[in-house]
Amino acid sequence: MLAPLLLLSGCNLVVMSPSGDIAMQQRDLIIFATVLMLLIIVPVIFLTFLFAWRYRASNKSATYLPDWHHSTKLELVVWSAPIAIILVLGTVTWIATHRLDPYRPLDRLDAERAIPADVKPMTVEVVAMDWKWLFVYPDLGIATVNELAAPVDVPINFKITAQSVMNSFYIPALAGQIYAMPGMQTQLHGVINKPGVYEGFSANYSGAGFSNMRFKFHGLDQKGFDNWVAQVKANGTALNQDAYMKLEKPSEKDPVRYFASTEKNLYNKVLNMCVDPDKMCVDKMMHIDMMGGAGKESAENRDKLQYDDRGVDLSVSPDHGTEGAKEHSSIKTDAMPVSSTTKADDTTMHMNHTMPGMNMPDSEKDAATPAQAKN
Repeated sequence: MLAPLLLLSGCNLVVMSPSGDIAMQQRDLIIFATVLMLLIIVPVIFLTFLFAWRYRASNKSATYLPDWHHSTKLELVVWSAPIAIILVLGTVTWIATHRLDPYRPLDRLDAERAIPADVKPMTVEVVAMDWKWLFVYPDLGIATVNELAAPVDVPINFKITAQSVMNSFYIPALAGQIYAMPGMQTQLHGVINKPGVYEGFSANYSGAGFSNMRFKFHGLDQKGFDNWVAQVKANGTALNQDAYMKLEKPSEKDPVRYFASTEKNLYNKVLNMCVDPDKMCVDKMMHIDMMGGAGKESAENRDKLQYDDRGVDLSVSPDHGTEGAKEHSSIKTDAMPVSSTTKADDTTMHMNHTMPGMNMPDSEKDAATPAQAKN
């Protein structure tokens, strides 16, 4: 019986020994559900061996009832116990699912402490890239690659998106994993309760560099976190549009990088897939759709809505070529369009048209926001 324990002695069971309150509650739910199910599994396994031994062919003393076919008492036991366990497990899971909703702001630091009124949650904007992690601290004006830090007992509000393909953000010691998707934003709330250095990684296969898409998460006291921020500002460079477009190129085993300053609204551009000035922002396209579309004038926007950044020529399709692009009505919906512009009276029609109700709002807060996705 000790052999399996020896085999597990080299494992890092961080999921069962976490350092953040959300991860601890998830661990408790796992343990409760497992013990509850074992209440049925263990007796069934035991009785299977007991019946096989007791009613073996060589045991002549065992009761032999070849015509037995029904027992009301036995049926009650067989059905009532599993039903009761399912009801309890379903109720507990339903409550825990809502309590541990990753979009729900925290209401406590741990089981014994509420969040102090003077503690402000820290926001971290997370971008899953090929194949590295970008962390932006909007309140501090800094950013890092493949290194994350947070003060102990301070709630963290993660805003998560992806640069190209679907990914998954996971720090087992802090909280559960949640997906990162391009053009969409997911959220995660967590708090780290113990100082330490913890592993973070991608939990969703995303290509060649997936296995090395890892980072360190530092849980620090307030003084240590302040020193870390000062180190980033002292050793970092500027993260602007040009720096980001170089950073988004696919690469593997990237070292830790620091950025002492970040361009305003850079994360919003990443989220809307328009860091490249030649691309149309997703929220702008959503606004156009909400206003009823742009009619024939929108033909020139097709190239602006091709967001592949891996060097793939999406304008080539076996279904149509240069001649097929001349008539917009003949373009098939399952093929990527070619580059083209629509002209009227030899004048190129641009997006800044004067159709009623089609102008974008001036203020950023009035604009349509990208779709929100839950895990």
